[in-house]
Amino acid sequence: MKIGIFGGSFDPIHTGHAMLANFISQCNIVDQVWLTVSRKNPLKEHSTYATERQRVEMVKLVAAYCSNVEVCLEELNLPYPSYTYNTLCHLQKLFPQNEFKIIIGSDNLSTLHQWKESEKILQEFGVIVYPRPGYPLKGEEPSGMKYLNGAPEFSISSSLIREYISSKWNINYFVPLEVAEYIKINKLYL
Repeated sequence: MKIGIFGGSFDPIHTGHAMLANFISQCNIVDQVWLTVSRKNPLKEHSTYATERQRVEMVKLVAAYCSNVEVCLEELNLPYPSYTYNTLCHLQKLFPQNEFKIIIGSDNLSTLHQWKESEKILQEFGVIVYPRPGYPLKGEEPSGMKYLNGAPEFSISSSLIREYISSKWNINYFVPLEVAEYIKINKLYL
């Protein structure tokens, strides 16, 4: 089975993440998408705001309503810092019958060379790239990459949603309604 690994801190998971996971899981590139909750990204300055458990719960709420989308918690069990290559190798060892590919936004292409073992990720696993506003997918696909031209694009981000919440905005439709309710009940991002 081909599995697309869509990783992120998901702090919080939002409608763009949900749309994209649902889209990719149905466009015949992979059989399933695994939403993989990560620890702090080694290339990003900020810490996460919600706990790991809270982020996992929000991701589970989204996966429940998407086709062929599962939640993967394996990266949370690996030593910090979390490197994509290590996660992919770990998953391949646990599930040798599957073929794994990483899913990234086109905004990450300019820093992909900074990722630990980026060449091995491309050669051994492969990368699925979805378009992000301001970062068009153009030219021929490099070896080991598959461009998802036609995938939904979204400008929304988790940091923007956290800002809206701290400003007491209504976040309905920025995040799935179940996630909005979870955030409200747990008083997150205030």
